[in-house]
Amino acid sequence: MKHPAMEKKTVLLMGATGLVGGHILNRLLENETYDRVIALTRSAITGAEAFSKLDTRIVDFGRPDQWLDQVAADQTICALGTTIKKAGSREAFRQVDYAYPLMIARAALNAGCRHFLLVSAMGADADSPVFYNRVKGDLEAAILGLGFTCVSIFRPSLLLGDRREFRPGEAVGQVLGRWLAFAIPKRYRPVHARTVAAAVVGIAAADASGNRVLASDAIAEWGAD
Repeated sequence: MKHPAMEKKTVLLMGATGLVGGHILNRLLENETYDRVIALTRSAITGAEAFSKLDTRIVDFGRPDQWLDQVAADQTICALGTTIKKAGSREAFRQVDYAYPLMIARAALNAGCRHFLLVSAMGADADSPVFYNRVKGDLEAAILGLGFTCVSIFRPSLLLGDRREFRPGEAVGQVLGRWLAFAIPKRYRPVHARTVAAAVVGIAAADASGNRVLASDAIAEWGAD
């Protein structure tokens, strides 16, 4: 009889066209733990047709009737996210960074998902006076309360890597972060998106029971090549 841990898994990925999500997708396609990767995206993935185990579906997350019945998977990885500036308002930001991920989590759980992995942010706190951090904290608390067998939450610090869109403040932070990394405590140091992706896929493949929250220092350890 085949050991359950050796069975191939199906994983659902949200946010595959983003900075971290793109690296996660690459890692999942290379990882032999998975024989099917379902990616629900808002835009097309270049070169998707080259991977037989990649099932891409372009959806409008604002219309759940398009995708709520397409989330059945053993594991779900959520790397959805935006900025208030890009979203256009606080309400629109909360819709993308809270409402959609929570809707996805509930649907995935109902479809049999046992392990939910969430890319959150450093400072996430439901009681934070900072709106961004409060939204992230609200989402973490809501997902932890749903009843998954396992929830893995990743709270990276400033993300390094090349984004599609230019963010001036983040670009300055990346430069300063590289120069001052030796003087910054490990849990607050900038971390590259590919390192976050390596940690996410590593923990997903290990698939240990229980809940965990990883700050940047733990992410860096898990994601070290």
